[in-house]
Amino acid sequence: MKLFNGVWTLLEAEQRTRDQDDDMIHMAHASRYHWGQIGSAVNRARGEWQCSRVYAVLGRAEPALYHARRTLELCEQHGIGDFDLAFAMEALARAHAVAGDTEQASVWTARARDAADHIADADDRDLVLADLATASAQPQTRQT
Repeated sequence: MKLFNGVWTLLEAEQRTRDQDDDMIHMAHASRYHWGQIGSAVNRARGEWQCSRVYAVLGRAEPALYHARRTLELCEQHGIGDFDLAFAMEALARAHAVAGDTEQASVWTARARDAADHIADADDRDLVLADLATASAQPQTRQT
């Protein structure tokens, strides 16, 4: 949990150094690796999602797309729905926005909104929708 939460601390920082960006990438991957060793499929999906978010925030479309696709694959392969499935689609919307593919970003935004309608917990649904509202605002390049 320390690695996963450490990534969030860096993601929420108003400014980061290049070294902190590097730390954020490495921590996200280390967290995903460790959860892959001891966790469940949902832990692996959440780890892939976090990797995708990190790369999207850094404006790196290709790895953001790769990890977003893995998130969705894991959800589909293991029957993971609700909150995690909606966030997998949010990750795809965000990654496509970073890539400048507004058409696919719109498609995945619509799919994520639809998936959010099926989230049982209202707070979880609100969290997905709030994150989704920021997906199209992702930077296309990282300024450091």
